[in-house]
Amino acid sequence: MKADLLIKNAAQLVTSRGASPAPLRGKNQGEITVLADGAVAIKDDKIVAVGTTADLEKRLERNQKRREIDASGKVVLPGLVDPHTHIVFGGSREHELSLKLKNVPYLEILAAGGGILSTVKATRRASLEELVTIAEKYSRQMLAQGTTTAEAKSGYGLSTASELKMLRAIKEVDRIQPVDLVPTFLGAHALPPEYKDDREGFISLIIEEMLPRVVEEKLARYCDVFCEEGVFSVEESRRLLLAAREMGLELKMHADEIVPIGGAELAAELGAVSADHLLVISKEGIARMAGAGTIAVLLPGTTFYLREERYAPARAMIEAGVPVALATDFNPGSSPNNNLQLVINIACLYLEMTPAEVINAITINAAHALGRAIEIGSLEEGKKADIVIFDAPNYEYLAYRYGTNLVDKVIKNGNVVLEVDNNG
Repeated sequence: MKADLLIKNAAQLVTSRGASPAPLRGKNQGEITVLADGAVAIKDDKIVAVGTTADLEKRLERNQKRREIDASGKVVLPGLVDPHTHIVFGGSREHELSLKLKNVPYLEILAAGGGILSTVKATRRASLEELVTIAEKYSRQMLAQGTTTAEAKSGYGLSTASELKMLRAIKEVDRIQPVDLVPTFLGAHALPPEYKDDREGFISLIIEEMLPRVVEEKLARYCDVFCEEGVFSVEESRRLLLAAREMGLELKMHADEIVPIGGAELAAELGAVSADHLLVISKEGIARMAGAGTIAVLLPGTTFYLREERYAPARAMIEAGVPVALATDFNPGSSPNNNLQLVINIACLYLEMTPAEVINAITINAAHALGRAIEIGSLEEGKKADIVIFDAPNYEYLAYRYGTNLVDKVIKNGNVVLEVDNNG
């Protein structure tokens, strides 16, 4: 057997499980395979063998040109997958932090020209080139923290021209840097100011003008909608999503974040790939998502940053058989964090998920949430060689430590794209 790259002597090699065509759920959510003295062999951009170091060294042909990485004392994981981000946007909103610390209500911030509408203004003003430049920077930050694949949403344009500009920026950023970006159209993120008194007009604009253009240019795989009280109702969301599905897009939803209006139930009804947020999901919503196999993409970093007391009921979902994934929700307002390592910590501490459940949630289940599990999310023969080596003695250490980037090396498509000198 031939290989171009051999990672060997890993203290732990965590494969996750990707053979199943469905995401992990229930008890299986916390089942991972850990190999001591593990090794993984890579040829071109694919994994060709996984096993112990001794086993792979016996199986591989001698090749003096082959690069070998000694991962002694380190943990090897699949490349991390972030299935919910808003990585493209104009401006930033750090000036709102002092207002939040004074408990100024969000609606007051919004009325003063802040909040999401300030991001919409900045995004509309930004050129395509400016959006590409800033999103490329954020993508490379994510790569440095171990993320090799991420979803990227539009939703800060809220006009045909600006939404298309955002999606074109995502396409270009995907092309020019290593992190694979999976595009999602989120035109139904909020009502823009010019349509504040014409909901029907904006919904018609999305269905009759935005969606056809997005599909025509092949700019998105998914369509998302913010189904929430005061944003888009269940019936409005159903109408938008059915139109998107008829045009060939797969479905995602922002659901049950603030008020339990039935977003999770709608996601299950329509066969959405995922429903995201879910802080106030109902028992019926949990049951229906479990029955439909809809993935719960939980965003605990957002809850943490907003200083909310109620987190998504991860334990109830797992026990009911809902497959759970985790994401950063990186955005300029409610979660200015693009580091999945921090999400690991928060999910263990506040969602009461075990380290093993969390590892699966940011690898194989997150890959399923992006429709990419056949090629990424686990370390298995035939899958893409997207791999992260962490400077950690075991995978539980990733949940134990926080505030430190533990990445040692990142391999993307079989190439070492990032190396960190952790020895000073």
